[in-house]
Amino acid sequence: MKTILLDIGGTFIKRSDARQFPISSDGCREGIVSSIRRAIGPVGEWEGIGVAIPGPFDFRNGIFLMEHKFASVYGESFRELARIPDSIPLRFMHDVNAALQGNIRLLDLHEQNVALVTLGTGLGFSYALKGHIFTNEKGSPARGIWNLPYEGGILEDFVSGRGIRVRYSRKTGDATQSALSIAQRAFAGEKAALEIYARTGAILGEALAPILDELKMDVFLMGGQISRSLELMKGSLQKALPGMPVIKAPEQAVFTGLGTLFENN
Repeated sequence: MKTILLDIGGTFIKRSDARQFPISSDGCREGIVSSIRRAIGPVGEWEGIGVAIPGPFDFRNGIFLMEHKFASVYGESFRELARIPDSIPLRFMHDVNAALQGNIRLLDLHEQNVALVTLGTGLGFSYALKGHIFTNEKGSPARGIWNLPYEGGILEDFVSGRGIRVRYSRKTGDATQSALSIAQRAFAGEKAALEIYARTGAILGEALAPILDELKMDVFLMGGQISRSLELMKGSLQKALPGMPVIKAPEQAVFTGLGTLFENN
């Protein structure tokens, strides 16, 4: 079965063949539709299309339900927007669940209790008990941590890319740096940047410790763009999670997870 798999984020659509297409989740309807169609390419080439996308989303029927992202296509059908004929199987999975499913397979974690955090423009969380991923009735992860209260705000405000930028700006007065450039400065030895990333790990670990204990997790995985800087956070993260293996998730895990949607067809 010739399939194409898409990982739709807030700024890029990644394809399983390593191609990337820009998209603005805050953009107009026409821009979002154009980006999706470009990413899929000639529809007739495919015998199946798999899509990883954030929630809220109707993963059974393929309907956009997000109001903070993709608001301009709220309530619309992905199949209709992308002009995909009914004859082509189209399947959806929450992006964090897809990444966790892929990690379970790639790292052979079927018999362990595993939690995955994805750090990037937002903060995602999913968990599985001995290979079974827990979801809510809509197909999103069963438990969210992005909006956990933290210092007058929410956890995502402090550990996402946005949070890293804001805390670095407050510390140094430089508001021009991205999470990536701050990480590059940290790897180059800049004290302020090192402190920001170390604190990010501590904040995340302290918030997660009671949750991972409650869920009886065996392994903790870090994914998302900011996980590329895990080395900068791992010491403080591990200190907050003593005895818990902290592992960087393989970057292609989301496509491995998505691919499982087509295995029995």
